[in-house]
Amino acid sequence: MSSDGSLQKDKDGRKNVVIIGGGAAGMSCASTLAQHPDKFKVTIIERMSVVGGQATSIPLDEHKYGTSWMNDGVQGGSPAFKHTINFFEKYGHKQQDVKLQVSFGQGKDSFWTNCFPTHLVDRFSGDIKKFGTVLKIIKYTMPVLGIVPIRIMLRMFFFNKEFGDKMVFPLIALFLGTGNQTANVSCTILERLFDDPNMKLWDYDPETLLPNLPLMVTFPHLERFYGQWADDLRSKGVNIRTNTDVVSILKRNSKTGITLQTAPFDPEDKPGGGGTGLGMENKNTPATTETYDELVMCVLADDAKKLLGKTANWKERFVLGGAKFFDDITITHTDTDYFQKNYETRFSDELCAKPKSKQQEDKIAFAKNERPGPDNEPGGYRPMYYTHSYPEDMHKIEMAFDCTNYQHQFRQDPQDRGAPAPQKAPIPYENHVFQSIFLDKTNSHLWTIDQIDKSKIIEKKWWHQLGHRWQHYVRVVPNMMFINRPGSDTHTTFAGSWTLVNMHEMACVSGIAAAYRLGAEYVVFDDFAEELLRKYLLISHGVRYKGGKKNV
Repeated sequence: MSSDGSLQKDKDGRKNVVIIGGGAAGMSCASTLAQHPDKFKVTIIERMSVVGGQATSIPLDEHKYGTSWMNDGVQGGSPAFKHTINFFEKYGHKQQDVKLQVSFGQGKDSFWTNCFPTHLVDRFSGDIKKFGTVLKIIKYTMPVLGIVPIRIMLRMFFFNKEFGDKMVFPLIALFLGTGNQTANVSCTILERLFDDPNMKLWDYDPETLLPNLPLMVTFPHLERFYGQWADDLRSKGVNIRTNTDVVSILKRNSKTGITLQTAPFDPEDKPGGGGTGLGMENKNTPATTETYDELVMCVLADDAKKLLGKTANWKERFVLGGAKFFDDITITHTDTDYFQKNYETRFSDELCAKPKSKQQEDKIAFAKNERPGPDNEPGGYRPMYYTHSYPEDMHKIEMAFDCTNYQHQFRQDPQDRGAPAPQKAPIPYENHVFQSIFLDKTNSHLWTIDQIDKSKIIEKKWWHQLGHRWQHYVRVVPNMMFINRPGSDTHTTFAGSWTLVNMHEMACVSGIAAAYRLGAEYVVFDDFAEELLRKYLLISHGVRYKGGKKNV
């Protein structure tokens, strides 16, 4: 450190890279750069006490709930999340397969599920079939229809309004985390969700919209995984500094590189009620000035814009300012009465439509626990994902998880690695752990949050979430390539799931892409994963992927 308190650049020819943010994007970037210790000196600055970003875990009473932990921010994803799964396996962790069951809406006229035939699906069978045709039209007219908001598209093609309100909006909101902005999501995301091999979570079903029991995966103990990942990176020379806040970025230019200021940060000393608490560094500790060659910003777009301050150029202000975020709160609780009041948690003959085929008869038998499902899936209707729409505004919803039904550790003996563990006896319903997610605090007057028994709340946590509005795919996504400028005038690259779509896998890919742009080599381990990186580099960086190193 120099006499003025600044850090000297490395003098051995290596690029001195600082990564702001230790979530999936920052860790993936650092991991890729760490493969070249002769080329890069890497520092991660993370304001929280642990790395992982939103991929967090919380402790539980194992005697009461059947497990000592659960993931509470990121819970699972698609088997197509190849980079995510590759990182898990690298540290001895393994995702677990789960056959997805969902419950949308409530009551005979509003409820539907992918587990058995319902009256709502029967009523909108024509709209469901037409939906498949429209997905193809969007695919082949992407530059035009791709930017159209879903709500406009549904009117353009004369879909029934209730089909959008009760089926399309809840489906997209739940699985892409688009929340109450779903009506404003672009058709690009809608089509990609069903059709893009790298992004889709399931196949479109012309009979039921969502296929019967699609395969998903649940993630291992994420805090433990990220901790081991951090330990490994430290052993490779990566400097990971937690509880450290970047107060401001002072300079960015081609001559001196990056100059920024940091200060200690206490995660507990921040304002309540949402947001990131940006700038809540310890005011009694003087800031330290540090210099680097390259900057990778793995924080949310609005935080990046604040940090850049006066150093931001007009392109960065335009692009970063186009990403809109909303403050949501997740309540982890065990209030079964609340859950049964607001969601359809059990099979009912009243909710079930008359079967029209042998396949539908089999689905009903499965839901009644009279026979196993595909691949000998244990019978019984036990939803994992739920939505609740507000009668006052059907475009707005609440989301919920029955974590006991969803996360594998509730069903299996304690074992986080290797082969799938033996199944445990079912946990009594009164001991199930739920998560209720209330979206956009400006709509808190609609929330049912006050119905939850406060004595049954395990944890409350605020999140700052991206709204995938159509404007995001006009203003932000196509212009990322103009602000990702490593080695040039700003020496700055941006990464995070917000650069494309809110998925853990996309965060990993964005971090890897940032490292690739800085000169790191991509190790090819899967053709499918490599193709996703190729597409991402073209979209977000405007560069062609030139191939990587084959994993041997």
